[in-house]
Amino acid sequence: MFNFAGFWALFIKEVRRFYSVMVQTVFAPVISTLLFLLVFGQVVDSRIETYAGLTYSQFIIPGLIMMALLQNAFSNSSSSLIQSKMHGNLTFVLLSPISAFEFYLAFVAAAVVRGVVVGVGILLVSIIWFDLSWQQPLWILLFAVLSAAMMGGLGMMAGIISDKYDHLAGFQNFVIMPLTFLSGVFYSIHSLPEFWQQVSYFNPFFYMVDGFRYGFFAQADVSVYLSLLVTTVFLILVSVINLILLHKGVKIRG
Repeated sequence: MFNFAGFWALFIKEVRRFYSVMVQTVFAPVISTLLFLLVFGQVVDSRIETYAGLTYSQFIIPGLIMMALLQNAFSNSSSSLIQSKMHGNLTFVLLSPISAFEFYLAFVAAAVVRGVVVGVGILLVSIIWFDLSWQQPLWILLFAVLSAAMMGGLGMMAGIISDKYDHLAGFQNFVIMPLTFLSGVFYSIHSLPEFWQQVSYFNPFFYMVDGFRYGFFAQADVSVYLSLLVTTVFLILVSVINLILLHKGVKIRG
């Protein structure tokens, strides 16, 4: 039986955790992402050719939204778990009558909420200054939720295997940050040399950004169904690994 009360209590706890410091967890990412838009959009708006009929500023807005969404979803679950481990209060959660699946689902759902809230904040501010349309809103919502869930799970995995904050920071700085910046946020991969185009196809974050961008412009570098397949497969893979780690209590049980 699914313990909905336990899941909901943990989910609300995680949401309140980032809501209590909203200036840091929501407003700061929105402002920092908009700085990217102002700098790159205004400086190179007329110098880079993107999709037909789009300015560079319009092109990068979905990419910037997805980049912020991915990074904040990862940060929410990873920081929460490592803090609980370091402060010793994770024990109280593990003692509660909640299964590994309910534990995982609550953390990931809270990560999705934070990621989507940050993304919506960036979108609302962006449409004030830029003419931005969304031709396929269901694809936007689908990729936002699936991508945030995948990154929430990845953040949880990083929090589980990390023994201290330095380990988590290394994972974020040397894995998450490069993959998000090199995922086609600022460019179409068709503008890259052939070698780097092929390399980009091995970056799962590229498919999340490309599929999300398709929802706005109905244009993408690869098939939106391929992007959906890759995103879904990685979400399932990350979820399975996390559930195995949680069932075995790897680095979370004394």
